[in-house]
Amino acid sequence: QVQLVESGGGLVQPGGSLALSCAASGFEFSSYAMAWFRQAPGKEHEFVAGINWRGWHGTSTDYKDSVKARFTVSRDDAKNTVSLQMTSLKPEDAAVYYCAARLFYLTLKADDYIYWGRGTQVTVSS
Repeated sequence: QVQLVESGGGLVQPGGSLALSCAASGFEFSSYAMAWFRQAPGKEHEFVAGINWRGWHGTSTDYKDSVKARFTVSRDDAKNTVSLQMTSLKPEDAAVYYCAARLFYLTLKADDYIYWGRGTQVTVSS
């Protein structure tokens, strides 16, 4: 049974930091690209950050422009986990954050991902 379980969300003040984690099971994690999407109320899922499978040339990452230099995505194929380190958080970063998986390479489209977690809430407020 495939499972993606996110953790680490919560309430943080603007300028603060949070670390999200996603634990995967039930599929060959190392062959999958792992992405973080977020969804704010009334909006569609948007790609935030992701990391490709390690493949033959080493892994690579991609980020939404507005989070570059603030967020860092990483994976641990031995532990089947993917993490998102978020710093300098802004109110506009508030959303439910989802972990998602698709074979090999990232895309920016939520519909391209076959496995999803249930999400973790991130609230940025003073």
